Amino acid sequence: MSIKIFLVDDSPFMRKVFSDIISDIVGLEVIGTSRSGRDTIRRSEQLKPDLILMDVNMPGLNGLETLKLIKEMSSVRIVMMSSQGGEDMTIEALESGADDFIGKPENLRANSDEFKKELEVRIKALFKTAEAKARTAIKSTPVKRKRPVLNSIFPEQTVPEKVKAIAIGASTGGPRALMQVVSKFPANLSIPVFIVQHMPAGFTASFAQRMNTESNVTVVEAVDGLPVEKGIVYVAPGNYHMVVENQTIRLLSTPKIHGVRPAVDILFESIKDEYKQNIIGVVLTGMGYDGTKGLYDIKSVGGYTLAQNEETSVVYGMPKNAVENGVVDQCIGLKEISDILNQIIKVS
Repeated sequence: MSIKIFLVDDSPFMRKVFSDIISDIVGLEVIGTSRSGRDTIRRSEQLKPDLILMDVNMPGLNGLETLKLIKEMSSVRIVMMSSQGGEDMTIEALESGADDFIGKPENLRANSDEFKKELEVRIKALFKTAEAKARTAIKSTPVKRKRPVLNSIFPEQTVPEKVKAIAIGASTGGPRALMQVVSKFPANLSIPVFIVQHMPAGFTASFAQRMNTESNVTVVEAVDGLPVEKGIVYVAPGNYHMVVENQTIRLLSTPKIHGVRPAVDILFESIKDEYKQNIIGVVLTGMGYDGTKGLYDIKSVGGYTLAQNEETSVVYGMPKNAVENGVVDQCIGLKEISDILNQIIKVS
């Protein structure tokens, strides 16, 4: 059965282009289009799409405002489309309930194949996790569900009392998850925190600024050559790998890993060399495999590792792969991850 999509863009030309691209993807179907927020609210109620693909920048009721109104009435999945200039609104949309976003290529005709592939992967990943959760819910009983069997390839470890740094990686669903985790950090944070969120250039600056505003700690987009300071949260900028060398941030434009830049694996490998066993590595919600090798690197020097569980992940891809490869000490819910990190922070 196809995933039914309702497409929203104020430009008739863009609606036609996007409709053609989506119609060419096996398993996706455009069941309606709209040019405005008000019309989207009315027609999506009638058509009951599986997903709304919506432009952020629209006249009248914009994409963010429309998203908030829809989410008050429905749990329909929403993916935002954003072009340059809509970064701040896109980040707020993710915080307000959007499941994901995809950047509009500047030259869509020239990059249509790449855009088509990204759209297909992102949308199908959302529904793959949703279907898995639905199957689990049907099979479940009132008995409390057990945590996944980890079968770690490393000796069993207990949660460390102290660490010298925290490193976190995330992809789809990450902005909202990271906001929840970072906003709970205490103001007296005394160790550095390094974050890789798969996100294009331009959006990471808005994301870092948003977390900085909503948190008790200082959050910055990393800059090449920046000395690492205790108590600061560093977000890798889009289109650059972030590493830590001799207590200094380095940004690299080396090739993409797993099709992404920044990559979690690149950060985790450098963190392992910098902090040895005094590190905790975390992989949150996201599609793909990034982070598994990095967690292996952290475990290989005696560090501790956490992964977000399926129940609280938007896409259970990166955490699942890490668990299946035996490099995770605990696979738990987002609140439990936050609680563990804050307990460690208190004494580190």
